[in-house]
Amino acid sequence: MRETYDVVVVGGGAAGLSGALALARARRSVLVVDAGAPRNAPAGHVHNFLTRDGTPPAELLAAGRAEVTGYGAEVVTGTVAAAERVDGGFRLALAGGGAVGARRLLVTTGLVDELPEVAGLAARWGRDVLHCPYCHGWEVRDQPIGVLATGPLAVHQALLWRQWSADVTMFRHTAPAFGDEEQEQLAARDVAVVDGEVAALEVADDRLTGVRLVSGLVVPRAALVVAPRFAARADLLTGLGLTAAPQEMGGHVIGTAVSADASGATDVPGVWVAGNVADPRLQVIGAAAAGLNAGAMINADLMAEDTRRAVAARRAG
Repeated sequence: MRETYDVVVVGGGAAGLSGALALARARRSVLVVDAGAPRNAPAGHVHNFLTRDGTPPAELLAAGRAEVTGYGAEVVTGTVAAAERVDGGFRLALAGGGAVGARRLLVTTGLVDELPEVAGLAARWGRDVLHCPYCHGWEVRDQPIGVLATGPLAVHQALLWRQWSADVTMFRHTAPAFGDEEQEQLAARDVAVVDGEVAALEVADDRLTGVRLVSGLVVPRAALVVAPRFAARADLLTGLGLTAAPQEMGGHVIGTAVSADASGATDVPGVWVAGNVADPRLQVIGAAAAGLNAGAMINADLMAEDTRRAVAARRAG
């Protein structure tokens, strides 16, 4: 690795690699530091990515790395332990030892899905324990689907998944009783409601077969929908004065995210964010677009700085 780069990208998912690609094609020196633990690793395929629908996540990332390095960017496996501002940019301490400098910083570290504590649930995440209907709805269409009520958007979630199957059951679990209007909506769409706390998932032949309540009742289901809390991976930014703030959807807090403008620029000059660390609602193609946008804006910012320096040198000369 060099001692200093124009841009260091922390996180090598769709957002980070897209930003790195734009910057490398702009002839900037770029280093991507990636921990190798993408959020969508448990999923079998990426969907809604035009021309790449159905591609396994690892295959998509491998193709992205090849494109990025083909333009001269560098990609290393590792994590950034800390970041600090120094004269001329930033100094990043790597977890394995050593440090690297950067004129600009693009953070695309994503988020962590904090799942409900139900026995067997985490092991099925991304397979038949699901969250996003646009990512997985088609694959479980017309199958018996359960929805675990864990937050204020549970009814909305059940009604949404009803688009993909006529057999949707809401497990009220530990949620309070639904209001009259919500109960009417669920009844009108033939969504059954099962009272009682969920104890565990039933699995056979490595597939979900049912949801077991504390009472012992087992309701056959082929998929279970949950609403995780989206926690931004933003610890790296704390040393630069940035913290993740509560993120709302429909007036309800769904997790945390790092605030930024439309270009991904944060309140700290020289630091951009893109992807799920800034917006937990983004799918892969949206994260890639956000990374591209941030990369272009970073290049423009560097161009302005290069021009200022050139003008100052010309005047001095």
